[in-house]
Amino acid sequence: MNAVLQVALDLLNKDRAIRIAKESTKGGADWIEAGTPLIKSEGMDIVRELKHIFPDKTLVADMKTMDTGALETEMAAKAGADIICILAASDDSTITDALKSARIYGAKIMVDLIGVSNKLQRAKQLEKLGVDYLCIHVGIDEQMMGKNPMDILSKLADNVNIPIAVAGGLNSETAG
Repeated sequence: MNAVLQVALDLLNKDRAIRIAKESTKGGADWIEAGTPLIKSEGMDIVRELKHIFPDKTLVADMKTMDTGALETEMAAKAGADIICILAASDDSTITDALKSARIYGAKIMVDLIGVSNKLQRAKQLEKLGVDYLCIHVGIDEQMMGKNPMDILSKLADNVNIPIAVAGGLNSETAG
């Protein structure tokens, strides 16, 4: 799979998010992510609006789901999300239910490994469950302690056969 550039709209204001999305897609962004803060601030309406404005772009809804996997996946998919993000720390039943719902509504599931201590072990389990994408995510708090998402990427890439997203702490020096 070729590299895909995803812009994460991790802010609170709808108008600013849309402006950044427009600028990012002009600059080459392939995927648009309605980040968790934006979804919490604007609800599913922002997912609908982004899909309306960018119908040909892959739209990611970073729901950070830990429970009610089927319900939250259905909600995001019906609003226009192509990919719904849930947390790897969720119970397997939550992930399995999210996958079933995604298949019904034509969406895909990305599972975020943020907060998981043994990322390789969990990634292998998630692959067996049938998730579509994994996400190595170093949160802002972890970045402040010097953690880098690229440190785990090669280990996972050598051990799983599904696409891996990398998020958090990326810049011109760390993305190489």
